Amino acid sequence: MFYDVTFHVEVTFPILDPWADRDTATVLHLLTELSHSASVLPPPPPRYTIPVAYAAGAANGMAVPVVETNNTISHPEGGCPLQVGEGTYTLKDDLLLATPPPHPSEAPIVNPNPLATVPTPPTAGVKLSLVSLDPRKKPPTFLKTAVTAPPFGDGNPALAAPAPPAKDALKRRKPKNNIIKSSSSFVSRVITHETSAKRLSDRDPNGIFAFANINRAFQWLDLNSAQKEEHLTKVLFTKAHMLCHDINDLTKTSSHLDIVMGSSAGDIIWYEPMSQKYARINKNGVINNSPVTSIKWLPGSENLFLASHANGVLVVYDKEKEDALFTPEVTHQPDHDASRYPLEVLKSVQSKNQKTNPVSYWKLANQKISHFSFSPDQRHLAIVLEDGSLRLMDYLKEEVLDIFRSYYGGLICVCWSPDGKYIVTGGQDDLVTIWSFPERKIIARCQGHNSWVSAVAFDPWRCDQKTYRFGSVGDDCRLLLWDFSVGMLHRPRTHQTTARHRTSLVMPSTQTSNRHRADSGGNRVRSDSERTEKLDGDLDPMASHPVEPRARTALLPPIMSKIVGEDPICWLGFQKDCILTSSLEGHIRTWDRPNDSVVSHDPRL
Repeated sequence: MFYDVTFHVEVTFPILDPWADRDTATVLHLLTELSHSASVLPPPPPRYTIPVAYAAGAANGMAVPVVETNNTISHPEGGCPLQVGEGTYTLKDDLLLATPPPHPSEAPIVNPNPLATVPTPPTAGVKLSLVSLDPRKKPPTFLKTAVTAPPFGDGNPALAAPAPPAKDALKRRKPKNNIIKSSSSFVSRVITHETSAKRLSDRDPNGIFAFANINRAFQWLDLNSAQKEEHLTKVLFTKAHMLCHDINDLTKTSSHLDIVMGSSAGDIIWYEPMSQKYARINKNGVINNSPVTSIKWLPGSENLFLASHANGVLVVYDKEKEDALFTPEVTHQPDHDASRYPLEVLKSVQSKNQKTNPVSYWKLANQKISHFSFSPDQRHLAIVLEDGSLRLMDYLKEEVLDIFRSYYGGLICVCWSPDGKYIVTGGQDDLVTIWSFPERKIIARCQGHNSWVSAVAFDPWRCDQKTYRFGSVGDDCRLLLWDFSVGMLHRPRTHQTTARHRTSLVMPSTQTSNRHRADSGGNRVRSDSERTEKLDGDLDPMASHPVEPRARTALLPPIMSKIVGEDPICWLGFQKDCILTSSLEGHIRTWDRPNDSVVSHDPRL
């Protein structure tokens, strides 16, 4: 009886708090009476309060709770035009994504900058994935190389997928879990617009969908809608921020999209927005618990995608396979000299153990992989790392072919020209660099940015067989456009150049100092611009190409340079009718092209 009384005292004590002045006998008598009707009483109220996220600062001395806000859009009148030779690109609108409030379980945001007066925006930078369901929206194909490469894993019967039944041949496989009704602690909340179904049915079939990450939110937008600032769906995550994402161009239909997202926790989400279904891959980092820095579908594959992790690892996953705790297998030895081009194949695509993820697992380096890009011929991979190296890989054979080095500092972004002949990189040396893939050498350095270059992209609608157009954006809040031709870049450069001697020691502004923590002594190794031999202590002694002296390298100026905002620009994309950028704090800006500015060598245009 003693234990029964003690138990009821603990459970019901919050209800009896107002009777603290009653004597012990009365309390025990009441407890005995209540014990007979305990089954019909409601449970006691919780003894804790749910934490609330609060904004920086206060009003009238009281903390102000953060409320979920909506996206906003503005249409600047005559502001920020881009003047280029073919005409003026006009800023159509500036869509500002709402930064979601932090989840109550998240630690408070702390700005380590001692001179800062406000917290830094809780985001890793907004990236966009664009998709059009209209086949006429595809980039021109006149510069693209013919794809003759076999599928990834060709020849391995363990990867051969069984043929689907005839009745299911046209159906796309979807994830199994409903993200709206999910009870997962990884997904915090899903906000679907009340008119999203009607907007989807009434939308322009030629329009463009955009998927964007900002902090712990992932938004689905219709950029051709009259209410483009109103998301179709917003997914809020609890334990991670989405850092990168990609759409499978091969499987897209008017009723189906396959999207993969890589997170700061290492978890990967396979998401189908039309049906609101999802699956979680590499759950809790069972294969690799390092953040996903870049993610892309393998060209020509419906199921396979490649993810780079911050610990220098590349992993090929299958969206439909279950995960298993990864154990390295016997390494596959490539045909070339592995001591010169190191690559640890901890699981080969030719492995017979393909029942679970990963499909392949490659250890490239001990430094962070910043970004990677597939070549148009669907055989090669360009990878840039925080150690300042550009590595070229034949990913079908699982071999590293060549290694190049930046002029100074780490590399951040990379892309291929539409014909696969050139590779463009940008990084911490404030330079954009053009490399020739067939010749395996540097072609030009492009000088114009005043801070780190965060994204580069070619404009396929302004490229032909002789000239190329690409753009770059950076932490200096600038958008730059560049034109080059092969003949111009092979012209020798004289030593009596009037270009200013550049030290590349421009530091990022206080607004971005928290974002770049790689600015350390170990990462800030500089090459001697007057010497061609390798330097002692170089970060990448395996690179077979010494840094080319500046006097021997063509210097390319931009054809247009413009400050387009007040926060760093972190993504750039080209469409047939516009140029788009996105920024660290969530500004998505769209510039309409001038009339007749698209090169019309493609008979489809």
